[in-house]
Amino acid sequence: MLGASLLFALMSVGVKLASAQYSAGEIVMYRASIGLVLMTVVMRSRSIPLATPVAAMHFWRSLCGVSALCLWFYAIGNLPLATAVTLNYMSSIWIALFLIAGAFLLSNSNKPPAGIDARLVAAVLTGFVGVALVLRPTLASDQLWYGLSGLLSGVLAAMAYLQVSALGRVGEPEERVVFYFSLAGVVAGAGVAAISGGLSVHTPRGLALLLGIGVSATAAQWMMTRAYAIGTALSNAALQYLGIVFAFVMGVWLFNDPVTAMALAGMALIIAAGLAATLLRSRAQRPDHSPNDT
Repeated sequence: MLGASLLFALMSVGVKLASAQYSAGEIVMYRASIGLVLMTVVMRSRSIPLATPVAAMHFWRSLCGVSALCLWFYAIGNLPLATAVTLNYMSSIWIALFLIAGAFLLSNSNKPPAGIDARLVAAVLTGFVGVALVLRPTLASDQLWYGLSGLLSGVLAAMAYLQVSALGRVGEPEERVVFYFSLAGVVAGAGVAAISGGLSVHTPRGLALLLGIGVSATAAQWMMTRAYAIGTALSNAALQYLGIVFAFVMGVWLFNDPVTAMALAGMALIIAAGLAATLLRSRAQRPDHSPNDT
């Protein structure tokens, strides 16, 4: 998850630079096209068939994931970047809420539902406070519709992440999950690009940026899919916040973004949340760990 967060931050830098030349739909389409090619090569080299016994699960994962991506790019194009990113990173909060609500619905007693570690939920909430401190989001009254789009992108992203976890539990290869997600991204991106005015003229710089975006996004998606397949959803949600730290450092280095005490405090909270999630998960996986341990 750490590797995925770093690569997603690198991808965001590429998207920021490429947005001056390409529309959001084009970036989604080219990003997904590169991922589709890379995953096809990987699957052929590993003799992983395209056929899947859980096609419906792939459909809903891809629909939620691509819809979240398109809505997020739509929000980025019409909101301050900090606001759009914060709304999308609320996906971790939605994951926690979905899991807690599901546990309560399945519980037949008045006791706290099993399977939900309150400390992990606290880590997720702490990480989001850190995100808010780093990004300091703002939303004007005439931007409510775009804000709702960004909020919905976070909800759909949370649903997609939970579906990735479900696909991992039924034994679906990560490569096939990323392949079908990329395929859906090509279709959706091409449709959005066609509606928004067609394709832009390429330049060597533009092609290099698109290649970098596609490679980094595909590798990040692959690693993220693996993390959600083998790890706990809440631990990954907390660790995912570290992408904000990576993006913040790159923004200061490449774009001369200001460094403030509030941003530094936010990064400290994000790192603390990530470390807490990792330690809690490691302890839960110890062979000698008992549920009664405190």
